[in-house]
Amino acid sequence: MSADRYSPKPTEAGPWQAPTAPAPLHAVVAVPGSKSLTNRELVLAALADGPSTIHAPLHSDDSARMIDALRSLGVGIEPLAGSGSFGDDLRVTPPERIPAGGTVDCGQAGTVMRFVTPAAGFATGDVTVTAHASALHRPMGEMIRALREVGVDIDDGGTWALPFTVRGRGHVRGGEVTIDASASSQFVSGLLLSAARFDVGMQLIHEGARLPSVPHIDMTVESLAHRGVHVERPAQGQWLVPPGPIRAKDVSIEPDLSNAAPFLAAALVTRGQVSVLGWPAHSTQPGAQLPELLSVFGARCTRRHGMLTVTGGSGIQGVDLDLSAVGELTPTLVGLAALADGPSTFTGIGHIRGHETDRIAALVGDLRAIGGEAEELPDGIRVIPRPPTGGLWRAHHDHRLATTGALLGLAVPGVAVDDIGTTAKTMPEFPELWQRMLAGEDATA
Repeated sequence: MSADRYSPKPTEAGPWQAPTAPAPLHAVVAVPGSKSLTNRELVLAALADGPSTIHAPLHSDDSARMIDALRSLGVGIEPLAGSGSFGDDLRVTPPERIPAGGTVDCGQAGTVMRFVTPAAGFATGDVTVTAHASALHRPMGEMIRALREVGVDIDDGGTWALPFTVRGRGHVRGGEVTIDASASSQFVSGLLLSAARFDVGMQLIHEGARLPSVPHIDMTVESLAHRGVHVERPAQGQWLVPPGPIRAKDVSIEPDLSNAAPFLAAALVTRGQVSVLGWPAHSTQPGAQLPELLSVFGARCTRRHGMLTVTGGSGIQGVDLDLSAVGELTPTLVGLAALADGPSTFTGIGHIRGHETDRIAALVGDLRAIGGEAEELPDGIRVIPRPPTGGLWRAHHDHRLATTGALLGLAVPGVAVDDIGTTAKTMPEFPELWQRMLAGEDATA
């Protein structure tokens, strides 16, 4: 599987006209696997002590970038044909030694640049790490500094940014390292994923004022535990990883709960009912908090037989929420707030300025472009409902902005998303699944 298969490309036919819902929706939806879990399990399988099988992985641009990156480091990754409803399962075979001379192209995937760079330190020579031009701005300075502290030689030409060269020596010393992960929890996860393979393991200390997206770190720790790596937490913001093997293991990937967000939110927008299949009883995904979050907006959420059902009420309520733990859900929740009966304020999300785009600025600009109103806050966004009039919604190479445009289009005629293809980053099937939901299809049928 090549990343080129999924990479977002401009649509020759022009902007995608977001369909409007003529009536309350009633649909049962299935969504593909979690991007966050898929990419963590791919890295762990690549560093494991034997072959692993990953069942029901996500097949998207981000996961394809991860697969290509790991293959460039000598990892064998082969599809098991016809094994999954959204694509093949994957068999991952680690190399005996990571060779020199590879090039890791991260595309727009933050998980690739933060998760694979530490693993590149195990190479027997130089590995080049680069990215799409639109992603070169994404924060990497703290990762570079931390890796140098544990003995990885990185030549960045003094830029503290991509592209750079990892001068691998076949092993990484490890030890104690302090990092400010305020800009991205992926710095912590990236180091933790490789730490057991460091010569002396690692003691990691976060020194920043805040730590965003803690559920993603919990996800990393839980994934490591499943493979026999038990991460100790001697104090808040500290992790201790002993040296040792990462066990080969067959794992199954949960549905992507954050990618389910716009589908579930559609129930509120249309005052209908949408269910998502395969909702886990326990999950470290940030999207697992959607039932509580959507309830604050006025939804009724129920879970039965592994299915989460969201039912919209008579309207959408304005909210005041700290989203520091679930920043990736911000675009969907801002879309709901634009249609609410009162103002909403979202805080704790300053770090999302460093995602695929400055999500706060982009959301404000897009809402104003379709007749809505919002304002930037130092650490968040305030949405003031005003009847939208439609217009061009710009995705800014950001999959979650694109799906938010689709969500608003359910209630606002004339919304056009300039590049719906950018949803291929985490959900290539999005336009088709959206249309199925509008048609009232039942994914269990």
